[in-house]
Amino acid sequence: MLTRRTMMGGTAATAVPISLGASSTAAPAAPDKAKGDAPMEVDRTFVRIEEGLVHYRHAGESKGGRPLPLYMMHAGPGSSRGLESLVAVLGNSRRAIAADTLGFGDSAPPVPDVPDLEYYADSVVRIWDVLGLDKVDVYGSHTGANIGLEIAITHPDRVRKLVFDGVALFDPVLAADMLENYAPEMAPQENGTHFIWAWNFLKDMGVYFPHYKRDSEHYLGKEPWPDESLHNSVLDVMKALKHYHKGYNAVFRHKTHERLPLLTVPTFCMAHKADPLHVSVQEAAALVPNSEHLVLPVTAGTDAKAEAVVKFLDA
Repeated sequence: MLTRRTMMGGTAATAVPISLGASSTAAPAAPDKAKGDAPMEVDRTFVRIEEGLVHYRHAGESKGGRPLPLYMMHAGPGSSRGLESLVAVLGNSRRAIAADTLGFGDSAPPVPDVPDLEYYADSVVRIWDVLGLDKVDVYGSHTGANIGLEIAITHPDRVRKLVFDGVALFDPVLAADMLENYAPEMAPQENGTHFIWAWNFLKDMGVYFPHYKRDSEHYLGKEPWPDESLHNSVLDVMKALKHYHKGYNAVFRHKTHERLPLLTVPTFCMAHKADPLHVSVQEAAALVPNSEHLVLPVTAGTDAKAEAVVKFLDA
């Protein structure tokens, strides 16, 4: 039976944990905002690459190139909307940029019918080229984490530090099962049943892992996400309806266990305790040279997550 406890494969070794207690040894160079400042206003704009327009959210600035901008990639099946509150807080210490991955949110779809993570990684580097970002820090959540992994492997000269906020480490049996069942191809239906599918898809995702195994063994012990959050997520899925599965399936095909040891940049493996991928944090860190790891408690909010990210980046 496939459960949360069978999700990881391989043997975990020791890795360096990171704590939130002590202050960073290196404060942000500019701007240096005091802890507790109100979140910044988040702006939205587009950049054009070969595939078309890419939409992104951004806040803050990096003066004189310090600290480096932080480029952020969201989880599927959402968009940069899910990172907006984090962008607003991180913008107090640096330029924070969160783009909609190709095929999600308001970004153009990927060109290949079956894109791999190397393709998504290449598209991000092309975005950096247009934005004039020679070197950045990178944050990736779930699908975004796997894309960040490939960027850091193939372009280590462009990435200073890498943050995983939930990275997928599935054993081969579970990965194959999820490739078949997790993200079915969808299209608009005359009777509107795709709307009902999307609502239940997101509702179940918040309660079970994987979402299609609705039984006690796969129950996450949580109530469904609030109605407004579900509504916003459904809108994102509707925008990505014909393409959302491509990013998911690229992750399920990815040989993450084999790729993690190839990282050469300092890496922070983190996740929230409520995230089903938190069970992979220590194993992922054990596979990555020069890594740190942290699981945030269930009570942690956006400020605590931002504090952990800033502490790692500015150390």
